[in-house]
Amino acid sequence: MKLGAFSVSLNVKDIHASKSFYETIGFSVFAGDIEHNYLIMKNGDSIIGLFQGMFEQNILTFNPGWDQSANTLESYDDVRTIQEHLKTNAVKLEKETDGSDSGPASLVFYDPDGNTILIDQHI
Repeated sequence: MKLGAFSVSLNVKDIHASKSFYETIGFSVFAGDIEHNYLIMKNGDSIIGLFQGMFEQNILTFNPGWDQSANTLESYDDVRTIQEHLKTNAVKLEKETDGSDSGPASLVFYDPDGNTILIDQHI
């Protein structure tokens, strides 16, 4: 299964302090809007999202159809295909996408330790 670009979405208390910290260790702003309390930061192929007040815990995020620079991939597994695979393998989904549509969609589920996994397709 091709899950696409990987990042960790961090629930931060102070986005300005977090931005400064991650810049200190070599990350730079890649996308987002600090005025809307979110930033996407990169260091090489490593991506983190900083989100203030948007969710309660950190999230493992995959973006089908994108590489680590948010370029569209020529070949990828659509989020609906991934959803079907997960359901076939008895993975309980917290949030599903309508299997009949196309384009952007997302789904959410948890690993055995309760870590949130977001499959978030933007194309």
